[in-house]
Amino acid sequence: MKSIFSYLTTIIVAIVFSGCVPPAGKDGKSSGGGMSGTIQLLFLGGMVIVFWLFFIRPQAKRAKNQKQFISDLGKGSKIVTIAGIHGVINKVNDDGTLNIEVSPGSYLKIEKSAISMDWTAALNKVGAADKK
Repeated sequence: MKSIFSYLTTIIVAIVFSGCVPPAGKDGKSSGGGMSGTIQLLFLGGMVIVFWLFFIRPQAKRAKNQKQFISDLGKGSKIVTIAGIHGVINKVNDDGTLNIEVSPGSYLKIEKSAISMDWTAALNKVGAADKK
């Protein structure tokens, strides 16, 4: 993966330096031959690709994983909410909410979107390690 980043960095640096245009001559025209507009468009396209690769694509992948994680939850799953409340799912409601048991006989109704995927995964990983 490191080699991809080094190639991408090299390409970006090459595009940036190829877009450098010498100063205009005495007649006010550039001696670049008219290629500076094309280079600028290529540089802009490269920036769009970099933003897509490093910002948009990972965010969409994370949202897809979060949606899959929430849809896989069922009764008896141990969860942690984004507020830090630990509980066990008691009932999955049709309106997009969950009833969780936070202590014996104490129930809370929460939204499915309030579940932290990272904290829940860490809780279940620790729980699985304790069982071994």
